[in-house]
Amino acid sequence: MPAPTKRPRRSAKPPKLDLAPKLAPAQSRAAETYEQLLDVTAQVLAEVGFEQLSTNLVCQRAGLSPPALYRYFPNKYALLHELGLRLMQRQNALLGQWLTPAAFASATQLEDALTGLLLETYEVTRQATGGIWIMRALRAIPMLQDVRLASASEVAAQATARLRDAFPGAPATELQLLSRVADSMAFAALEMLFDDPSLDAPSVMRLVAASLASNVARLQNKPGR
Repeated sequence: MPAPTKRPRRSAKPPKLDLAPKLAPAQSRAAETYEQLLDVTAQVLAEVGFEQLSTNLVCQRAGLSPPALYRYFPNKYALLHELGLRLMQRQNALLGQWLTPAAFASATQLEDALTGLLLETYEVTRQATGGIWIMRALRAIPMLQDVRLASASEVAAQATARLRDAFPGAPATELQLLSRVADSMAFAALEMLFDDPSLDAPSVMRLVAASLASNVARLQNKPGR
């Protein structure tokens, strides 16, 4: 009698990679090494993209041994994760500088403020070493998407709060939806500009700003407001 056929075992799910830095630098020398690793990672990223990025390449360029890198970062994704957090924080900090109460005084002022916000966000990203590759990594690498999603949630919460102050009678769900769509449009516009450098950034951002401002103006013009 033939032996029963064994069912193949299901392969276990790959372990989730640790993206948190292993060691927070407490001394100045350690902090310098920590920042050097991030700076070099950004430089290499700008040159070869995230697919060709490796910890060996970073170590070689930084003049450090792999154990020195792994003391702080467990893998290349942890380096990208930290770079992503820092870029998103710099971008998000701009929102409060542009979306002031005065920006909601008229549709024209809001369009100007949004255009300024979008253009400065573009410049911050463009001037950051490897900035566009950091953004692409946050979109393309699943394990890094939490950085982008958390940033989008923060931006939406800030924008919703400012819209609520300007339009206290508007439904919260409508304000939240508008804020989330605005963030997605801004991110898409940034990617489009970096994908096609021939495009004129002020023209693109003015078009996006005008679309967003017109939708905000609808809140003011709805009956009963």
